[in-house]
Amino acid sequence: MIRAALVGLVRGYRLLLSPWIGSACRFTPTCSAYALHALERHGAAAGSYLTVARIARCHPWCAGGVDEVPAQPPALFRRFLAASNQKTSS
Repeated sequence: MIRAALVGLVRGYRLLLSPWIGSACRFTPTCSAYALHALERHGAAAGSYLTVARIARCHPWCAGGVDEVPAQPPALFRRFLAASNQKTSS
């Protein structure tokens, strides 16, 4: 449910704000496409973390380039998922 709301926010940005702001993303895929893929692949928490980290890397001193969503969630989230899986299997 939270993931769907976040995906809706990103799609709303792409529909309403992005055409006015213009495309100046330093990365491929664009930050909004990256956010959608991260949310779909890793869920609300890890996807949001990856999206915020990506946006934080976007600054004038960054060269940009190809930056795909990682196949595995960040280490912090892997540890959290492993701990929650141990609790449910016990």
